[in-house]
Amino acid sequence: MQDHIERQLQEPISLHDLAVAAGYSPWHSARIFKELTGKTPFEYIRALRLSRAAARLRNGGARIIDVALDFVFESHEGFTRAFSRQFGMSPLNYARNKPPLKMFMPPGARDYYLTLQTGDTEMATNDMNMDTVFVQVVERPARKLLLKRGKKATHYFEYCEEVGCDVWETLSGIKDALYEPMGMWLPENLRPADTSAYAQGVEVPLDYTGQVPEGFDIVELPPCKMMVFQGQPYDDEKFEQAIGDLWAVMKRYNPETYGFRWADEDAPRFQLAPEGYRGYIEGRPVRELNKK
Repeated sequence: MQDHIERQLQEPISLHDLAVAAGYSPWHSARIFKELTGKTPFEYIRALRLSRAAARLRNGGARIIDVALDFVFESHEGFTRAFSRQFGMSPLNYARNKPPLKMFMPPGARDYYLTLQTGDTEMATNDMNMDTVFVQVVERPARKLLLKRGKKATHYFEYCEEVGCDVWETLSGIKDALYEPMGMWLPENLRPADTSAYAQGVEVPLDYTGQVPEGFDIVELPPCKMMVFQGQPYDDEKFEQAIGDLWAVMKRYNPETYGFRWADEDAPRFQLAPEGYRGYIEGRPVRELNKK
């Protein structure tokens, strides 16, 4: 049913169509769909169409009425009402200002069943529960990265064993920082020989002339785009589950759906300190598909 919706998203879709695709009765198809996705077929199709429409408006160059008709809305007015209910703003306001939106991320029923076959029921349940995340693409200017490297660390806990856990305090004291400190996975072009894939650092202005703490490096980063994922709020003691949930979403996320491709060579992939009140946040560099 999800595959049929994806193929026919810009065409009318009825419950009968989904029942034929599933091979069940309409009633049974609708019940299974709601059980596995948390939405009725109508709610799911509407949320997915509106998110794809928002992506089209964000990329620019499309008239609102054309986007509305392409995604099977009968009128400009009907599309505007539905868009405003979904995102809290009109499509015109969004097209002009392009603020971050909480896009709908379809849960992967196929992945869920494949995971069940491995016997990992807890992972499958977590994966299906996280059906929406906050996704936005942000611009990063040319800047410098102040960081402390490890030797072999590939993740946070290995890094703490190698380098210690006091790096964050030093990074938080950098007065000219552009953003908050971050853990990061460095691309090959930013890794000297015999240094770790994972490091911690903070970004500073390109003209930064402040102190570089002992044992730290500073490198220049070119302008880039980052696709930032933000999970749902969680209890602080469940931070590992929150990270795993978001990683599951990112693993199956296809940026090409929204006009981008992964560009890991452009910048480090980063994670911010897990804070339950805001949800786990991670970013990965992207480029627009129509640009080299």
